[in-house]
Amino acid sequence: MDPVNLTAVIVAALAGFFIGWMWYGPLFGKMWRNLIGLTPEGMKSMKMSVLGASIGGLVTSFLLAYILAHGIYFGNVAIGTEGVAGALQGAFWYWLGFAVPLTAGSFLWEGKSVKLWVLNAGYYFVAMMVMGVIIGSF
Repeated sequence: MDPVNLTAVIVAALAGFFIGWMWYGPLFGKMWRNLIGLTPEGMKSMKMSVLGASIGGLVTSFLLAYILAHGIYFGNVAIGTEGVAGALQGAFWYWLGFAVPLTAGSFLWEGKSVKLWVLNAGYYFVAMMVMGVIIGSF
């Protein structure tokens, strides 16, 4: 039996996808495109369509929410936390322990700017905190 609430995972995944759309679109889209050197014309010639990329983004958001929900569940059981506070604590530690180091490779090894790393790590921070609130609320 799966210890997580699938409805919470789906809602959290949709929220994470929406945050990503806002983050890399209206909020910081121009900055992000400049940091990666992508022009509007370059976006039109990308190998993957917007629809394909969106579907991929939704799948990865679901995967993140599902694994985060399991991590929060196991963390809550191990240290006796619960609800939104426990979920936020878990989401923070998973962000710090996984998202931060994994995205840091972009500037450590790929020659990307620290600003791009901060932008990407910031997205994961916001998305994972919101996902944590949703998961903890269910």
